Amino acid sequence: MDKRASPEQQRDIGAALQVQGRIEPQQTAERCRDFLCAQLETSGQLALVLGISGGVDSTVAGRLAQLAVEKARDAGQQATFVAMRLPYGEQKDEADAQRALQFIKPDEVLSTDIKPASDAMLEALEAGGLVFRDAAHRDFILGNIKARQRMIAQYAVAGARRGLVVGTDQAAEALMGFFTKYGDGACDVAPLTGLSKRQVRAVGAALGAPSELVDKVPTADLESLSPMKTDEEAFGVSYEEIDDFLEGKPVSERTYRIIVSVYSHTTHKRHLPITPG
Repeated sequence: MDKRASPEQQRDIGAALQVQGRIEPQQTAERCRDFLCAQLETSGQLALVLGISGGVDSTVAGRLAQLAVEKARDAGQQATFVAMRLPYGEQKDEADAQRALQFIKPDEVLSTDIKPASDAMLEALEAGGLVFRDAAHRDFILGNIKARQRMIAQYAVAGARRGLVVGTDQAAEALMGFFTKYGDGACDVAPLTGLSKRQVRAVGAALGAPSELVDKVPTADLESLSPMKTDEEAFGVSYEEIDDFLEGKPVSERTYRIIVSVYSHTTHKRHLPITPG
């Protein structure tokens, strides 16, 4: 593939990911809240469910979910927001997760340690004959197992409470394929779709989220051998560069090549299963 900078291709990718060049943060917050409220009504479901990590995406999505169920209740509808804590053993930034919950003020908080289930699955795979290239490869696969165990837990709660699972995917992560397929990439409703990372931060600030969460350095924290590894370290480019690309602003040739290459190689993660028809 020719990876020389192409403004047309850059615009096409932004359009495919539903990116808006400019937003008004308060209006965007209200639009996302109303979207969640409408999805509850049209689906006939009674709850929203979301895992809260302490990062800006889940903090913003969580607050929007709580505002949505409150608006639904004001309209006479039964609606509850269930926030979930899903640590793998002891989470290093647990204080941020608790700070996020204090800001979100969810109707209910449930906590499930995913470590026993995640470790048991990896051990069962190895007992069944799966062999990894090295420790880093094993750790990477375990990271994906963790993400999928978290979604198993959220869908179990959603099933028990007649709920919809809320996703936290935004345009920057979608662009870079930075999510686990059928893990954090699985959800029923995705209110942050089309927002760049800086736009998510702006919405968070408009909602009144604590600045230490709005401006927090993002980390997926899935790899046990690289605890708190930053997203940008994994990307090879910064969120500022990714957001500039998404918003149609000029980026360096190197940044363009990295982003377009990653976007191309992760296409399968952004689509439903491929069928013969």
